[in-house]
Amino acid sequence: MNEWMDGADAVVKRIHHFRAEEITALERQAFDFLGYQWAPIMINFVHIIMVILGLFGVIQYRSRYVIMYLLWTLMWVGWNVFVSCLYLDLGGLSKDSDVLTLGVSSHRSWWKDNGPGCESESLPSPAWHNQQNPELTTVLSCWLEYQYIEILHCIVQLLLSLLGFVYACYVVSTYSDEEDSFNFIGDFHHPPKPPHLFF
Repeated sequence: MNEWMDGADAVVKRIHHFRAEEITALERQAFDFLGYQWAPIMINFVHIIMVILGLFGVIQYRSRYVIMYLLWTLMWVGWNVFVSCLYLDLGGLSKDSDVLTLGVSSHRSWWKDNGPGCESESLPSPAWHNQQNPELTTVLSCWLEYQYIEILHCIVQLLLSLLGFVYACYVVSTYSDEEDSFNFIGDFHHPPKPPHLFF
């Protein structure tokens, strides 16, 4: 009985991890929608689906789904490293490029204009106010610049992905290699659910 309870506690902890990963991805998705950043919107959507499938794999003891989540986590880490390099202008990338909007719109990160403590300040010269480009007429002063907020999002995702990757490796090594198999008599054989999921 005690082994079963320990296994159930471990599964509940993993469920909470998947929920945290899902909530942070949904939060990131909302702000990407506000900034019309289409590449992150699509990739965040795929990430949310993969997290749900990984959660399903843990709950139903399906190692294939957990392996799929594990492989996706590697790509998700790569994406977050790419976005971090983009916002830091590393490796020939530029945060002013149209990579994240796929060239469809001229929008940028929502945080660029709506960051914490952002205030619009007019430039002192009245000649600037007659310019066609509104970016030249105002200067935003923010507590934290938008690229650092985006990088913080990436860091949170990387930390959750690291924890998820370690757990997925553990789950795959713990689960039986047997999946549900049909025995040709008309019923299904379900592999025993391992009660020793300690983490």
